[in-house]
Amino acid sequence: MRFDVITIFPEVFAPFLSASLLGKAVQAGIVEVGVHNLRDWGVGPHRKVDDEPFGGGAGMVMAAGPILEAVAAVRREGARVVLLAAAGRRFDQQLASELAGAPQVVLVCGRYEGIDDRVTGLAGAESVSVADVVLAGGEVPALLVVEAVARLVPGVLGNLESLTEESFTGGLLEYPQYTRPAELAGARVPEVLLSGDHGRVADWRRRERLRRTLALRPELLAGADLTEADRAQLAAWEGESPGE
Repeated sequence: MRFDVITIFPEVFAPFLSASLLGKAVQAGIVEVGVHNLRDWGVGPHRKVDDEPFGGGAGMVMAAGPILEAVAAVRREGARVVLLAAAGRRFDQQLASELAGAPQVVLVCGRYEGIDDRVTGLAGAESVSVADVVLAGGEVPALLVVEAVARLVPGVLGNLESLTEESFTGGLLEYPQYTRPAELAGARVPEVLLSGDHGRVADWRRRERLRRTLALRPELLAGADLTEADRAQLAAWEGESPGE
């Protein structure tokens, strides 16, 4: 799979792309990442990529021309073009899975007051927001998208089972995790995890996924893959604190 990032700050990406599992995947050729300076398609001697907004207002707007030329230069057949912008579809695990199915994802990092809105239609792009916050630019969101999508590409993770019960799989948060020692400063690991009974452990983990999701992200339950037993458990907790 290939990512191509279009940005006015290409120097941001090198350290991140050379570290950890993503760095290993890039080195092994499982994932390719191209980082492109938008100013290479800028206008005039100063390689200008922005201009004043029509209708007035504070700040500058990223011009459509350089972005459209940059996207045309790097995109390949079947690519998904993503504009990182506050006003966009919420990035979540479902979207990460969708993008992981594409041969190429082109990520355009917004800056200033935003991107000329015509880019979306003319480039066949989609706007994506990683959080309900406003940042100075799309570089950090682009890094987030690259990591979230790349780890779903076969060969990036050493253990594929890591994907099966992590947060958001099946619409639920992940269960609590513990390691040695079994007791620390008076806080003890739940006894069921020390029992060696895999059936009990599996039941506890499912229950804890439900409990944690209800407590921290109850809105996820509406779209979660729930069994009748799950629904009965949630009904039993109704009106109670899920931590009780």
